[in-house]
Amino acid sequence: MIRSLYTAATGMHAQETNMDVISNNLANVNTTGYKLVRANFQDLMYQYLQEPGAATSSETISPSGLQVGLGVRTVGTQKIFTQGDLSSTDGQLDVAIEGDGFFEVELPDGSQGYTRSGNFQLDDTGRLVTPEGYPISPTITIPSDATSVTIGQDGTVSVTIPGQDTASEVGQITGVRFLNNSGLRSIGKNLYQETEASGNATTGTFGQDGLGTLAQGFLESSNVSIVTEVVNMITGQRAYEAASKGITTADDMLNTAISLKR
Repeated sequence: MIRSLYTAATGMHAQETNMDVISNNLANVNTTGYKLVRANFQDLMYQYLQEPGAATSSETISPSGLQVGLGVRTVGTQKIFTQGDLSSTDGQLDVAIEGDGFFEVELPDGSQGYTRSGNFQLDDTGRLVTPEGYPISPTITIPSDATSVTIGQDGTVSVTIPGQDTASEVGQITGVRFLNNSGLRSIGKNLYQETEASGNATTGTFGQDGLGTLAQGFLESSNVSIVTEVVNMITGQRAYEAASKGITTADDMLNTAISLKR
């Protein structure tokens, strides 16, 4: 009886984590380039009151044994890197990735970060930067007298300057791939960092070597489905209520057992 109290408690704890993950997904439903997170669970160890295959007589064995589980735990959270919808913005510095890949940015400490969010801006020196002011890598600088900026599908950045008949190329945005995107470390601000689980970053040209292409004037929306997450929230709430009911039921059964002496 005491076992069921602790087992039901693990279910409540797991659903609390599940609700945390779902709430974060819903909170970021309008975050550019945000990727859905899913909580993964696994059952805990089992008590074998009778081993499967144990002899029940001189000629027979137990076909299934007697195994009692001890609950559930959250084994991890997984980022789901499916493509988000592309929203037209007409911003000449807005860029979306269609397919696999990340933009590489230089963080203040000199390390590298990676993002799917292409809502770039210009800093006071004309560099292409993230909303936090982190420059993309390699650095792209737009001349102060440029009247328009064109970003090709392969990341080539060209500008139009008064007095010139043709556009001038000022650099190229390169893409980065990982073997395991879900292994990246989320550090906030739409940024990820490389880990041993993600594998080493592989730099290449957009549109080649498995990298997606770029779409200027678009931003990638979050891939969170509000309907699906609300359904998951309801399911998680009911699972939490069911686990709590297991605790109260076990408590009632214990109370009944204690009351037998009266």
